[in-house]
Amino acid sequence: MPGYLKAFLILSVLAAGCTRMQEPAAVDDPRVVILMYHRITQAEAGNLYERSADEFEKDLIYLRDNDIRVIDFHELQEIVSGQLELKTHAAIITFDDGDHSWYTRVAPLLIKYRMKGTFFLWASKIGMDSFLSWEEVGLMSNYSYDGGERPFSFGSHTMSHQYLSEMKTALGGGEAFSSYLDEELGSSKLLIESHITGSVDALALPFGDGAGDEDIIASALRHGYRFIRTSERNITGTPATDLCRLPSLPLLDDTNQELIGGYLGIE
Repeated sequence: MPGYLKAFLILSVLAAGCTRMQEPAAVDDPRVVILMYHRITQAEAGNLYERSADEFEKDLIYLRDNDIRVIDFHELQEIVSGQLELKTHAAIITFDDGDHSWYTRVAPLLIKYRMKGTFFLWASKIGMDSFLSWEEVGLMSNYSYDGGERPFSFGSHTMSHQYLSEMKTALGGGEAFSSYLDEELGSSKLLIESHITGSVDALALPFGDGAGDEDIIASALRHGYRFIRTSERNITGTPATDLCRLPSLPLLDDTNQELIGGYLGIE
């Protein structure tokens, strides 16, 4: 068995003994912020869209210490529909592209703090260069905390990570664009689902391009997506929330943890 796979399994056993966190205290007017990450580095971040493992861990500690509950997209849907009452501020932790650091740095830290994460895969790149392997995706997908809860879910970042609006213009819309979306959204979903436990129902738009586009939304819904995360900056979690146009907050190399609280109104 490869060393990194053995290490992941050992970590899984150790995490089974982690202490379950207490329920956060209730707050007035609770809201949800969706956090967006890319690559997590061991040393200092090398560009705007990277974040160091030290800063990422500080982010998780900030969420814990400020009673910001970490949820997933399905819980957000229940909050929006009124099935689940949100009593405290909450965050959804997401990652874009498919960097190998998700397996070596992100998963261990999320396990350490017993938190969830949603990982959007640039499907055609998995198994290449610095990206995750499909075997690692499968291991993360099947990992569970004691009690059976699986904290890691996977979504699509499309097949080839192109600007969707630009492609719509280039193809002239219509049937040509619809067929293109079938590949980018539909085929990527099927490919990811062939390697994970469960289904893919969340989509992250590459570069945030195409937010609110009716053709993209229609294609996403046709292929079984229920959530579309954009790069528009805002909070969410109200009854008026559009699950097909969800805003987010990018965590960049120089983002201060207090910005998370600032979005939620925490002083």
